[in-house]
Amino acid sequence: MTRPAAQVAILSASSPRQSICHAPSPVRWGFEAFAGRLSELSGVGSTARLSLAIGLVCEAQRTGETAAWVTNRRSTFFPPDAAKSGADLVRLPVVFAPDAPAAARAAWRLIQSGGFGLVVLDLVGSDAAVPIPLQSRLTGAAQAHRAAVVFVTEKAADRASLGSLVSLRCETHREAAGAGRFLCTARALKDKRRGPGWTYAEVRCGPAGLR
Repeated sequence: MTRPAAQVAILSASSPRQSICHAPSPVRWGFEAFAGRLSELSGVGSTARLSLAIGLVCEAQRTGETAAWVTNRRSTFFPPDAAKSGADLVRLPVVFAPDAPAAARAAWRLIQSGGFGLVVLDLVGSDAAVPIPLQSRLTGAAQAHRAAVVFVTEKAADRASLGSLVSLRCETHREAAGAGRFLCTARALKDKRRGPGWTYAEVRCGPAGLR
């Protein structure tokens, strides 16, 4: 669902949360699983990529980390939905960048400052191409500061990730689960730590326009 001013709806957290694993080891989903590396949440159309990204923001804030959101003016999250999901918008600075390289440079400066544990780069609605040298700088900063860099992109599963330095790439989906709830899933297409193939899922409530 597209909101006015290209603001996209976010599904809010629902109870109970479900974790589904198709790999030998349990799925660990959350800030710690993303810390110290570059990750990419992708999908085409109305998927769970923004909902899952906002979920990471909420968890980072709960653990005392400072999060930031870097985006463009063509597509971004709908603030009331993010707040309903649990995000503290007062503690979530939003940076607008004209293109993907500028967004990556802004993210690098934020992490390099040592003041941010999570930076989400919402590249939906833009040419999601980040030069490898910039990815290398982001990786170095993420590892040095134990920070998480999460790219949000719009692409099909058969398209390549942003680059070889992306450590985790997940394809996201959402489907109706009844009673105004949706099942949000992330399937690992690439994971340098645990290997691909695992799936994480959680149930979230949809905003009024999606119920």
